Amino acid sequence: MHGDGTHRDSARRDGGGRHRTAVDTEQQDARGEWLRFAPVQPLFRARAAQRLAVLAYHGVTDHRSFGAQLDRLQRLATPVSLGAVLQAVTERRPLPPRSVLVTFDDADRSVLTHALPALDARGIPATAFVISELIGTERPFWWHEADFLARHGGRARSLDCGHPSQLLPRLKAMPDPDRRRSLHELRVSADRRPPRQEQLTPADLLALRDGGVAIGNHTQGHPCLGRCDDDTVRTEITGAHEALTRWLGEPPIAFAYPDGGHDVRAETVLQELGYRLGFLSDHRLGPRLPSHPLQISRLQVDSTTSTRRFDTILSGLEPAYRRWRRQAVA
Repeated sequence: MHGDGTHRDSARRDGGGRHRTAVDTEQQDARGEWLRFAPVQPLFRARAAQRLAVLAYHGVTDHRSFGAQLDRLQRLATPVSLGAVLQAVTERRPLPPRSVLVTFDDADRSVLTHALPALDARGIPATAFVISELIGTERPFWWHEADFLARHGGRARSLDCGHPSQLLPRLKAMPDPDRRRSLHELRVSADRRPPRQEQLTPADLLALRDGGVAIGNHTQGHPCLGRCDDDTVRTEITGAHEALTRWLGEPPIAFAYPDGGHDVRAETVLQELGYRLGFLSDHRLGPRLPSHPLQISRLQVDSTTSTRRFDTILSGLEPAYRRWRRQAVA
């Protein structure tokens, strides 16, 4: 990532934690251009009016494109707040038609510098899910650090896997102790240290909240919870919960699962801590009245996504097409 907190344009991370190249993005945008004119798009758009679209961003790399997306939300949808979703769940009353909630995972600093001004100018609320152990530091996200170290001579016994594109999938697939050990080996063996990355501070979190961006829990260090033992799952969630409660003066009530996948053990801990809402990154629309409040679906989107592809994501057509393609290939 660049020093200003934005992702490099040539390599972005989708909701599943996978690095995407500029070529990937161009191919997806081209597909979105075609899908927008598909005969079924009006049908999907009509169906989406009765669904809840929760958009899952990471950083904001292109403030103009992001602003254009927000403009379309104002014209085509009904932006809602985290509080409105909680009220719907509490009162068992569906949200308005075409409801959209904007969320950000990881709390990249660009949420403060790029997203907040654009959201505030349009009166659109949002939610940012925070990796607590990075707050107030200059540490890079671990997946960016691993990529940098591997490109600068870093080696780990469990990562002799050939092509660099396999590095992050291999790290994510490891049991969490093995992932941490491999990261340590990369740090020790690399011939350069990764550049420092300015992260949000506790004061920044308050500024976001005051600006209409609710703050949620995204664990202490963003592990893959499915690869963690029970104690680590509990520590990752409760440690972040305690830190956020201390900084914000109130406990968070929403959680986003790292890498988007549901974990039963995590849901148990969330219930014990009083969490009311939990968010996946499964690239799906959900019901206007969430039937499983700790398993709310989200759509993966990037600030550079073209407006035409953005429309097919909002309608649910692009996500449905992607699922059909995966099934066809399988």
